[in-house]
This record gives sequence, structure tokens and C-alpha cells, in this order.
Amino acid sequence: MADKNNLIVYCEYEDGKVADVSLELLTKGRQLADKLGIKLEAVVAGNNLKDIEKQILPYGVDTIYKFEDSRLYPYTSLPHSSILINLFKEIQPRIAFMGATSIGRDLGPRVSSALHSGLTADCTSLEIGNYTDAKTSKEYVDLLYQIRPAFGGNIVATIVNPECRPQMATVREGVMKKEVLDPDYKGEVKDCDVNKYTSPEDYVVEIIDRHVEKSKVNLKGSPIVVAGGYGVGSKENFDLLYKLADTLGAEVGASRAAVDAGWADHDRQIGQTGVTVRPKLYIACGISGQIQHIAGMQDSSIIISVNSDPDAPINAIADYVITGKIEDVLPKLIKYYKKNSK
Repeated sequence: MADKNNLIVYCEYEDGKVADVSLELLTKGRQLADKLGIKLEAVVAGNNLKDIEKQILPYGVDTIYKFEDSRLYPYTSLPHSSILINLFKEIQPRIAFMGATSIGRDLGPRVSSALHSGLTADCTSLEIGNYTDAKTSKEYVDLLYQIRPAFGGNIVATIVNPECRPQMATVREGVMKKEVLDPDYKGEVKDCDVNKYTSPEDYVVEIIDRHVEKSKVNLKGSPIVVAGGYGVGSKENFDLLYKLADTLGAEVGASRAAVDAGWADHDRQIGQTGVTVRPKLYIACGISGQIQHIAGMQDSSIIISVNSDPDAPINAIADYVITGKIEDVLPKLIKYYKKNSK
């Protein structure tokens, strides 16, 4: 029986690599485990997992539960759910994390429902703290604070799970930082018998062929992002953002309102319901600065806000504010950049 009450991260595995979001959660998990004085663990299920520990252990992982079987790749709901449900019943983790990806969104609710544990989706921050129940005055020490925007982003909610275990949360890719703790970190690898954790019925669905189309937009990897909001005003004005982006060698992003208006595709959406970015330069055009959008770009090194409203909330976090209309300001930015970069 493994040590009880540790912190565990479900590591997504695709094309021979552990997903970035899982490594980001291992980094955060290590910090929280240190604070609690407990071990950091990881679980990975798939096929061809040779040397997988070389990708995971450097993040400070003490134990890896490795489930290797050709039937576990590509991902299907039932066997992966059974593995986590039965493993968690056995090792009883205190905290469990997974990415808020298509896989995590499928897996998290199944596991938390089976274990009656509760689950907070799309957290933007995770911390450890104490909590006193207002009704019973009972005090709880060292709970997981699961922090996320709520009520349409008008408030930031801190959610706690005093009694049920594990305390479960999902986090989107890019929200946390990914940092190797020690390239030579020594941890234990446990090869688990897949058949002890799954049943034959779990394999009724077999994937014969699948086609995964990769996104052509690389918002996360771009050092400069030009993003537009509803204040851009029209599809024609949005084209100015593409011209500026072309000039600067940037990628174009959008707020949810701009995507909803049909001015940009969904894969360009930045914020709580889109992508989280950390570019060197973020040019926010006609973006008011709702909390959901700010959650997706607040760690940009330099933020320039172009807005006709001098009191737009985004101006409060911007390093530079240009007050004016998009159709006046952007052509000038393009003109002067071209002039000065020759």
C-alpha cells in the first residue's frame, strides 16, 4: 500500500511525449507538495512508455504509476477512468490534478463522480490555505484553494473541498509555468498490472483509425501577439490587425466578444475560455479587459493598449496606453514601424 495523502498528476501522453499541460501541473504540484510536506506522484497510461520517466522525474516526481498496454493508446474513456478510479481508491491521494483538455474534461468528471470527490474545472490559480466553516465553526488546515473566475467573470471564486478526497482540479494549458526541478531527480517507477485496474468491458470501444488535425495558429509560441476585441468595431478593422501582425512578425489573437462577432476564428481566442499566452509584447486593440480575457494574457512582458476609451479596465494593467480609434492608430503604427525598421 502506497503512502496515503500525496499529490498526484494525471500525465497525458501523445506521440511519445507527455503533454505540456501535465508538465506545468507537475511544476505547480511540486511547489504545493513541498508546502504540505508530502510526495508528488504521477500516473501515466498508454503504449510504448519506454523511458517515459526521463520526461517526468525531472519535475520532482517521487513516484510514477506506469500503466503500459497497447489497448490504452489512443485514449478512450473507460479504461483510463477505471485506472484512475481504482488507483485513487488504493492510494487515496489528497490532491489530484489534470489538464483541462478534451481528455481531462472527459476523465475528471468520471473520476470525481465515482469517488464523490467534487471537481473544480478551469482553475487559474492553485494555493494552499486554511478554512473555517461559517456554519459549524470547524477549522480546516492546509486545504487546496481552487481559484477561478465565476459568474461570467465578474468575481474570482476560491473553492475549497473540506471533507471529500481527493481535492480535484483541472487547469488549462499555459496557465502555470513549466520548470524542471532537477534533471537527475530520483524517483520510483511502479509498473502496474493494467488488468488489475480495468475490466474486459472497459475495452468494448476500439479505435480503428483517427485523424487529429493540428491547429495552424501558434499563439502560444509567438513572441508578439496583436489581439482584438469588440471595440475593433468591424471585420474590416480586424483586417488591420492582420496587417500590423504581418509587419511585426506577430500572431493575431482575439477576445471572446470578437470571436462571437465572427471577426476571428475560435482557435485565436485568448482568455479563460481560450488560450493563455505569455508573449514578449501584447498589443490589445479595442479590448475592454474583462477578467476572463486578462486571465489569458496578464503575464505578457509588455502590454500596449490601443483603445478609444481612456478608462477601459485593460489600461490599468497596460505598460503603454494609446487612446484613439483603431482605424487611425494602427495604420500609423504600421507606417512608422516600416519606416524605422529599414
